[in-house]
Amino acid sequence: MKKKLQLFKKKTIKYPLIMIGMILLVLISNLYLQWCQNELSLELVVKFAFSWHTEKFILGCTVLLIFLLFLCSLAGSLAFGSLLYIITIGILGFANYQKMFYRTEPIYPDDLKMITEFGLLREMIGTIPFIAILLIAAVGLFFFGRAVYKSRHLSKNWQIARLSSLVITIGLLFYISHFNDSSNVLRKAYDKTALWIPYSQKMNYYNTGFMGGFLYNLKVEAMNEPENYSKKTIEEITDKYTKKAQKINESLEEEQPNIIFVMSESFSDPQNLSGITVNKDPLKEYNAIAKTTYSGQMLSQNYGGGTANIEFEALTSFSMELFNAQLTTPYTMLIPKMETIPSIVSLLKNQEYQATAIHPYNTSMYKRKDVYNTFGFDRFISEDTMNYKEKIENNPYISDESAYQEVLDLLKDEKKPQFVHLVTMQTHMPYSDKYVTTDYSSKSQGNKKAIDSYMQDVAYSSEALKQFTTALNDVKRRTLVVFWGDHLPSIYSDEIKADNDEVTMHETEFLMYDNQQKLSAKNTHDALSSPFYFAPTLFEQSGMQMTGFYQLLTELEKQVPAFEKGFYYKDKQWSKTLKLNRTQEELYDDYRQIQYDIVSGESYSLKTEFFK
Repeated sequence: MKKKLQLFKKKTIKYPLIMIGMILLVLISNLYLQWCQNELSLELVVKFAFSWHTEKFILGCTVLLIFLLFLCSLAGSLAFGSLLYIITIGILGFANYQKMFYRTEPIYPDDLKMITEFGLLREMIGTIPFIAILLIAAVGLFFFGRAVYKSRHLSKNWQIARLSSLVITIGLLFYISHFNDSSNVLRKAYDKTALWIPYSQKMNYYNTGFMGGFLYNLKVEAMNEPENYSKKTIEEITDKYTKKAQKINESLEEEQPNIIFVMSESFSDPQNLSGITVNKDPLKEYNAIAKTTYSGQMLSQNYGGGTANIEFEALTSFSMELFNAQLTTPYTMLIPKMETIPSIVSLLKNQEYQATAIHPYNTSMYKRKDVYNTFGFDRFISEDTMNYKEKIENNPYISDESAYQEVLDLLKDEKKPQFVHLVTMQTHMPYSDKYVTTDYSSKSQGNKKAIDSYMQDVAYSSEALKQFTTALNDVKRRTLVVFWGDHLPSIYSDEIKADNDEVTMHETEFLMYDNQQKLSAKNTHDALSSPFYFAPTLFEQSGMQMTGFYQLLTELEKQVPAFEKGFYYKDKQWSKTLKLNRTQEELYDDYRQIQYDIVSGESYSLKTEFFK
């Protein structure tokens, strides 16, 4: 009797202590995530958790506690479940800090799909931190797996308790994953005090905490249904613009020029930024081309990253601005669910073009292999299948010159017109230690070494582009090129960012080139555009047959030349919100109806001639 009483007292003390320990672990881990989110500011963390947003902090802790209990139940061990929890949260916080530092945006749930991109992750954070994280993760998974294996020896009562906990936590996590459902209780609890800002994910995370922002970006519909969406509405829209396009096409000759898209990694001009002076122009060769053809500035959705989103806009002519804020990466969140999607690829394939995608990197990045297959490319040439793989000095990436040579080889086939989409890698981060010497020197507030190396990078890129366009003059078939930088590099200090407005930090260079010099606006060198306008603009300026969809975009571009979430350019002015007159509103709504019809609706427009 005495032994039973002592055992009861031990359990009475033990289990509350365990629960207190788990709650403390969850509190500390949530504070850590918030600390990484707030750029290591302890003051902001304390104010968020215990003054400004305590309710949301507690809600986030509740979710983390459920996750911790799930891991402990799965492992059959509080110790090793907690160990894997600590490692997971530690790596997640570090990754979020790194992304905030380089791209000024937080980690999204969809980013976790990049966890197998070991090569890119190593290059981004450095070899030593990468190896350290890999070893820590491996040790954690080893002991966790060992605990799972040993858990089969637990007593019957513990197995029942463990299984019950596992079922309950899995059910709760599944329910939490539907955070964006209107009936979700957790979402309703957040909504009582949360201020969601769809156009700024950074502010979402700031206002609702790391956990709130992370939950907000769980799976959601690509777009909300616009008012008056119906088969009749779509038929009226497609009929209106198709008729306009057909009328224009009557005066145009049918022509099949080669078309080359070049998305140049991080290509931009440092001289556009206040606070930076250079000894000489790194874009000298680029500017020599730009001054002879249609060129200007492109509005990028992102700073320091988001390559695949810019590529998505350029190929499909659909805008990221129209998507729900939580749809952060269409390549991984949207296109895998689709059997087909209209794009410049499908349009040109219907005209007997040979369509080739080239990316001097691996095929798994952003699921490009699968995405390109959905687009309808005939082939995808990657770093493994390229004929030209030269690199410059210590640069780990295949040079632009090699990539262009790959394109030129494709153009030797004169039987079929070619559509080639090239995504370069030479100018990808990191930027230090690529070259033994550099011809360029900058004066700036911070990060001089990286800026100087970056300037050498874009100088080499400019020279390669000049050589490429010169070589195109010998190609017999008319050849059109759209060249653009996807975003600025993430090398600029906070002082430089503060000296420049947000729009400037989102503007890159672009140009359109015709080897026969026939573009209608070739004397315009200060254009402002968004990447989803590239294809319709090229078709209009080169005199190619227009589709109803491209006609709609051409009319919209004349009214609103560039826009992304939080950045709108119209009437020669920038604004953070989109205010439209009646004509502009009608065009914008027609565009939104069509995009919704394709990505979330019934695809009524695909049954018409609108995209052909």
